[in-house]
Amino acid sequence: MLPDLSEYNWVIPDFVWELSEHIDLEKLAKALPEMEEIAKLLPDLDKIGENFSFLKSILSSGLSLGSEVKGASGLHLLLETSGEPPLNATDAAAAAAAAQDSSDKQYKKQGLLGELIVIQQQIQRHEEEVRQAAAANSARPPPPPEPAPSPPPNPSLSPPQQKRKSSDKERLDQLQEELLRTQLKYQRMLERLEKENKELRKVVLQKDDKGIHQRKVKKSLIDMYSEVLDILSDYDSNYNTQDHLPRVVVVGDQSAGKTSVLEMIAQARIFPRGSGEMMTRSPVKVTLSEGPHHVAMFKDSGREFDLSKEDDLAALRREIELRMRKSVKEGQTVSPETISLSVKGPGIQRMVLVDLPGVISTVTAGMAADTKETIFSISKAYMQNPNAIILCIQDGSVDAERSIVTDLVSQMDPQGKRTIFVLTKVDLAEKNLASPSRIQQIVEGKLFPMKALGYFAVVTGKGSSGESIDSIKDYEEEFFQNSRLLRDGMLKAHQVTTKNLSLAVSDCFWKMVRESVEQQADVFKASRFNLETEWKNNYPRLRELDRNELFEKAKNEILDEVISLSQVTPKHWEAILQKKLWERVSTHVIENIYLPAAQTMNSGTFNTTVDIKLKQWTDKQLPHKALEVAWETLQEEFARFMAEYKGKDQDDIFDKLKEAVKDESIKRHKWNERAMDSLRVIQHNALEDRSITDKPQWDAAIQFMEETLQARLNDTESVIGDMVGPDWKQRWMNWTNRTPEQHIRNETKTELERLLKLHEDHTAYLANDEVTTVRKNLEGRGVEVDPVLIKDTWHQLYRRHFLQKALSHCNLCKRGFYYYQRHFVDSELECNDVVLFWRIQRMLGITANTLRQQLTNTEVRRLEKNVKEVLEDFGEDTEKKTHLITGRRVQLAEDLKKVREIQEKLEAFIEALHKEK
Repeated sequence: MLPDLSEYNWVIPDFVWELSEHIDLEKLAKALPEMEEIAKLLPDLDKIGENFSFLKSILSSGLSLGSEVKGASGLHLLLETSGEPPLNATDAAAAAAAAQDSSDKQYKKQGLLGELIVIQQQIQRHEEEVRQAAAANSARPPPPPEPAPSPPPNPSLSPPQQKRKSSDKERLDQLQEELLRTQLKYQRMLERLEKENKELRKVVLQKDDKGIHQRKVKKSLIDMYSEVLDILSDYDSNYNTQDHLPRVVVVGDQSAGKTSVLEMIAQARIFPRGSGEMMTRSPVKVTLSEGPHHVAMFKDSGREFDLSKEDDLAALRREIELRMRKSVKEGQTVSPETISLSVKGPGIQRMVLVDLPGVISTVTAGMAADTKETIFSISKAYMQNPNAIILCIQDGSVDAERSIVTDLVSQMDPQGKRTIFVLTKVDLAEKNLASPSRIQQIVEGKLFPMKALGYFAVVTGKGSSGESIDSIKDYEEEFFQNSRLLRDGMLKAHQVTTKNLSLAVSDCFWKMVRESVEQQADVFKASRFNLETEWKNNYPRLRELDRNELFEKAKNEILDEVISLSQVTPKHWEAILQKKLWERVSTHVIENIYLPAAQTMNSGTFNTTVDIKLKQWTDKQLPHKALEVAWETLQEEFARFMAEYKGKDQDDIFDKLKEAVKDESIKRHKWNERAMDSLRVIQHNALEDRSITDKPQWDAAIQFMEETLQARLNDTESVIGDMVGPDWKQRWMNWTNRTPEQHIRNETKTELERLLKLHEDHTAYLANDEVTTVRKNLEGRGVEVDPVLIKDTWHQLYRRHFLQKALSHCNLCKRGFYYYQRHFVDSELECNDVVLFWRIQRMLGITANTLRQQLTNTEVRRLEKNVKEVLEDFGEDTEKKTHLITGRRVQLAEDLKKVREIQEKLEAFIEALHKEK
């Protein structure tokens, strides 16, 4: 089957003219070292010399080189000379034979590039002859053979006598054989020139690294563009400002060979792989650029992986797999989070590709239920960009009807204006398919309803994960040299190999970039104007601080507030600690120590009971209570300073953040438990001391005792009032009445008060016969009462009675310091309860002083350290900052910063792009 030669032009790929397009040849000629130095670095010295001679002859003769892409893939190459029209296949075929001969001699004198031009012209002539012979053969069935057109002067052709004796079919076969041989020779010479060009560029780039020859090379341009894409990937767009900047989106069915194609373009086995297993779990953006060394690097890491070393390659694959798994949330299989990677190396075509997870038809065991829909959603999100180039990968070893991705691509790009179709595993396809013409249908776009800009067939290895890139290249080249698909004209030479694919994709990518980047810059410029206008109207007096800047401002304020804790005076700490500690332990002291001891008959029993109970309390509860009080006091003071710091300059936008920092810092703070043992000893010693040294201490203890007992008496009066209800005055003033229960309690109270008046020294508990007497007296007045209610009411009445007597006794003890000094000898006045309260008061003071020292010397500093650690952790947690610093003002400042950064980088990129032209 013959190819459609009328639409096919044999062309030279772009890299042949790359030096003249993108390098200032005049400066390069001056900057190049002597030939002896180059000879030490590069192989094939004769050919390198020829290339330099030819390049300098171009400079001197004024020859200009340009390139453009077209053909079956929509790519064509154009060679121009100054002052002359472009040389293409049609013009070459129409040129006169004499002009061709003279042109051949002229170009052959100019070295390897000249030989390539001669071969290209020969290919064009052979194509024209094959086309004419095919047309003649199909136009007149079985007539006598007409004279064939004279072949071009080539010693390898058969003698004219043998051609005249052969049939038209034989002549057609011979012409096709000659065309194939010429094409293969052309391809080999291109590869040779590419290798020498690659070595030469490596030398130039290395000189740039050393500062010998300063110029902007392509890698800086693609890196600038990649930075813009990285910023856009993190930008939550408002005002419908969408990311329409070009990139190459690699899509395909699972295990179709997407990753292998990308690796061949990147010239390194950089991705993890598995047999039939989903390996690409998140989008991977790969920025390819040229550089003197073959290295890879993640955008957020400083580590550089040397791709020429197998250990670094293995480490890179592990790192990519680890990042993919980290990006996948729990319960999911794939993630939309993009991993950004850059790959540099000699001869690598510069472009930005995004490798997407493979499209699946069925969710298998171990996958999330929505995996299929998630992959479709991710793929559509990238492909719906009208400037994205879709690299559609189809597995040639399986039936085309099983493909899912082709329908998806057809939906996103129905006209095929930005789609490049790639058929992988062509070696298996040729081996397994009964009809090789089916492959031709695929690469001509006749089998699928999907349209494409171009079609390519590639081989990416034999299926072994241990194959090197060089061995895969050799295998691919060997396969296509011997393939009947190419030999029979089913495939055209520029449609095969990943090398030609890489050139085509790179050219399409940069063409799309040049056509769309300025329009996208205008979109962001308009978005910036809208955002700035909104800020001026809503926040005219505020600076445009983004989330990170606001966090730093809040961080400084919080640290200032924490430092204020160290400025609290010792007196203030001790006063707060002593007050809170007494509030915490006063109930235990009164109910469990003082009242039981005070109801004893003599001072000896009182002191013995007090000492035993104080010892038990100190051993088990008191140190714990003291540390709890100290910890709560530190928290309250910290919260108080943060609340009181608010003033006219305080920004309410920080409130949520400050509260979170306070809570997390307190949560992390652990009190030094080792201080408990020493505190227990201090408290025990303080309570053991009974020696009141002077009258002021005695008076202070009496005052402390009076205040404590009076507070308890007030509480007891309040409880009794609630039990019996309002008195007659309250009932008359407020128009309220007692409940039936309050009436019963009031009658019981009256009866019990009579009992207390008769027996003022009554014990704390009622005897059973007394309870019976009270109940019968109440029944005599028509009041039915339960014995439990009688005892409950008696408890509160006796408590009030006892506290009133204790207060009276306390008043008498004000003049008892003299008797205390004589140990109450020959005195009816005993004030042991005053001594107890002095011991308690002294213990509170000493404990407060000890806790204050621990707070100021240790705990405040530890809390400050915790706050700093929390702030550091929050500062590194983007999600946490986004949650704690919110509001339209913050989002507007974030958008302004991003849009400005994107616009500035786009403008710098556009300027560099224009300079490169």
